[in-house]
Amino acid sequence: MKLLDRYIIKQVLSTFFFVMMILVAIIVVIDITEKVDKFTERKLSMDIILNYYMDFIPWISGLLTPIICFIAIVYVTSRLAAHTEIVAMLSSGISFPRLLVPYFIASFIIASISFVFNGWVIPHSNRDRLEFEMQYFQNKFYFEKRNVHMQTAPGVFLFIQNYNNQSNTGYQFSLERFDHNTLIEKLTADNIQWDSVKQKWTIHYWKRKKVDEIFQIARNDSSTITPDTSQIEKPIIVKKVIPDPASTKQSFLDKKRLQLATAEKKEEKKTIDFKGIAQSGYSLDTALIISPKDFENDAHKYDGMTIPELGKQIEQLRFRGTTGVEAYEVERHIRFAAPCTTFVLVFMGVIVSARKSRGGTGFQIALGFLLAFVFILFFTMTRTFAETGSLTPIVAAWLPNTIFGIISLGMYKFVPR
Repeated sequence: MKLLDRYIIKQVLSTFFFVMMILVAIIVVIDITEKVDKFTERKLSMDIILNYYMDFIPWISGLLTPIICFIAIVYVTSRLAAHTEIVAMLSSGISFPRLLVPYFIASFIIASISFVFNGWVIPHSNRDRLEFEMQYFQNKFYFEKRNVHMQTAPGVFLFIQNYNNQSNTGYQFSLERFDHNTLIEKLTADNIQWDSVKQKWTIHYWKRKKVDEIFQIARNDSSTITPDTSQIEKPIIVKKVIPDPASTKQSFLDKKRLQLATAEKKEEKKTIDFKGIAQSGYSLDTALIISPKDFENDAHKYDGMTIPELGKQIEQLRFRGTTGVEAYEVERHIRFAAPCTTFVLVFMGVIVSARKSRGGTGFQIALGFLLAFVFILFFTMTRTFAETGSLTPIVAAWLPNTIFGIISLGMYKFVPR
């Protein structure tokens, strides 16, 4: 590494961390000004407030890293160009691609630190930050979704009509077990409640029915459930035996027995046995793999998850068949796309600010802020489209990098330096 490379890397890194400290300090002051009334209303101690901002600073720093890196690159390069240092470097025989090497080395250092912090360190502090904000800043959360369906195990499907997250109670509960498209067991209950002592769910007024090849899912286009009549026991018709009036030796007890047997057979003719084993009871402890956390407020829950935890959460949501998996997929792809964003913005920043301007560095810095604003706006739009299902998560995460990378290549070819 040449002395010139070390000089540029040192200028970029020092400017980056200086701008980071300045912007974070300004944002923290503005945030304190907005929340001071809430702090006073909640009568929070200074230690609690300081701990909150110790978690808030890493989060906002990781969020601003690509943009601050871009601003630092624009500032350093425009300063070098204003002092005719860029012209001297190019006149000495250094090509423009070679001039980009120290910039990319500096951006690699920044991107590596950002990737590790955003992937494994910052999520831990985000958990405390999100918990603090939900406890003191947000209104009380009520679970309002109805008709909740999810798969809890292979072939086992759960249904809850509505759920009260204040009492951890679900109503109109059912659990169905299928084997090769055949319903083999169904458990229903009026309500299901979480027992915090046993750490288990308890169902009340439950009924369980084990079915043996009775209801089968039709394999044609219709999705209706049809009964298998082959399993229905044929009714037994008993002919009424009329005693011989001439016989006077039959005892009165035999007559009563004959009448009772005839009544039982007639009653049996009216019932159908589905060859099932029915059970019922008042309460029953269950070992479902769900917990009350699955019914808590999940807004921005992905901010408090590391990259491996995001992968596990996505697999779990896909297995259960629940909605909202797109937000977690977008977040995981963004964690990997963010380092590439730093390289794209660095490349664009050097091209924008490498030309010497008579008006000084103000125009280049203003142009840098404008491009950064456009990038943030475009990034926010693609993420919103992905979370609503209009774009696939991987396209939403990588589309801003792709478009701005193409723009940077066009600028590299046509913009004079």
